[in-house]
Amino acid sequence: MTETHIPSRVFPDASQGAVDAKNIVHTAQTDSLSYKLAFQDNAFLLRPDLRPVRFQLELLKPELFLDEANIASTMVFYGSARIPEPGVKSQNPDPKIAARLEANSWTYAEARKLAALASTNAHDEDGKRHFVVCSGGGPSVMEAANRGAADVGAESIGLNIVLPHEQAPNPYVTPTLSFQFHYFALRKMHFLLRARAVAVFPGGFGTFDETFELLTLIQTGKIKPIPILMFGRDFWNRVVNFEALVEEGVIGPQDLNLFRFVDTAEEAWQIVQDFYAA
Repeated sequence: MTETHIPSRVFPDASQGAVDAKNIVHTAQTDSLSYKLAFQDNAFLLRPDLRPVRFQLELLKPELFLDEANIASTMVFYGSARIPEPGVKSQNPDPKIAARLEANSWTYAEARKLAALASTNAHDEDGKRHFVVCSGGGPSVMEAANRGAADVGAESIGLNIVLPHEQAPNPYVTPTLSFQFHYFALRKMHFLLRARAVAVFPGGFGTFDETFELLTLIQTGKIKPIPILMFGRDFWNRVVNFEALVEEGVIGPQDLNLFRFVDTAEEAWQIVQDFYAA
C-alpha cells in the first residue's frame, strides 16, 4: 500500500450541507416546508412529537461543551435568587421580609468565599479540571458563586433556564460555559452529572426541588454519596423539621447523615477535602 494520506471523512459536514441547501433553484417543490432539511426546520423541531429529540439535544449540547473544556467535576451551588449582597437593600416592598432577606446576606459572602476556595483546585495529571464552580447562572447566591470563581481568575459554569420573566445570566459566568435550558429536569441532571460536592444555601421552591431530589437520589442508591453542605442550620431547622420526619418514620435516622450543616466557607471546604482524602 503506497497511500500516504487517508482522509478523516469522505462525507461533507452538516454545515456545508446547510450552505448547499440554500443554494437551490426556487420552485414550488423546493419552496415547500417539507423540502427543508430537518435540522434547519425550526417549525418541525418544535413540534410536540419532537420533544424526545429536544430532550436529547438539551442533554447532549452542554455535555459536549463541558467535555471539550476538560471539566471532569464540579462544585454545585444551590440557593435563593432573592437574597441581596451584603450592604445592598432588598427590593421586597414588605419591610419585615426585606429585613429577613438582608439578614441572610451573609450567605452571599460565604458562597463567594467557598467558590474562590473550590476554584483554586489544581488540574489533575490528565489536565482535567475539578470542582469547577457551577450555579444556576442567576442572581443572588448564584451570582456570588460565579463571582467567587472570577475573584481568583477561574472559569465557572452557569446553567440558566427560560422563564416567563426575563432572566439573563449574571455577568460573572464564563460566557463559553453559559448554558440555557428549556426543561427543568435536564437542567437538574446537568447539575449532578459532574457534581462531586453541593453547597445548599437558603432558598425557596427551586432550591428545595433541587436539594430534595439530590437527597432522594443518594438515599435510593441512584448516585453515590457526595458532600452535601447545608448553609445556615437555623434557617434549615426553621423551615424543615428533619427530626420530625424521622419521628414520623418517613425517613430513617441514618438519612440525616446524608448532609452536613455548616456556617462558613472554610468549614464546608474542609469537609469536602476530608471526604475525598479518606
